[in-house]
Amino acid sequence: MDYMTLNNGEKVPQLGFDVYQIPNEEIKEAVYQAVTAGYRLIDTAVSYGNEAEVGAGVARAIADGLVSREDLFITTC
Repeated sequence: MDYMTLNNGEKVPQLGFDVYQIPNEEIKEAVYQAVTAGYRLIDTAVSYGNEAEVGAGVARAIADGLVSREDLFITTC
């Protein structure tokens, strides 16, 4: 995985998982599987209307011990 370094020194993955146009009923599992596959950057937006489902997928991955919240970058606008 390639990373970009931000001005504050934080490294962000260059490749992320975008949830745009994924049906809401599939988002939770899709996000969970993305984290399982190694994605650490999840791209979403208020206009997608699926932030609750994204949160549920992230929460499941954290609860299952796959990652901690600090391991993930969730981008939204």
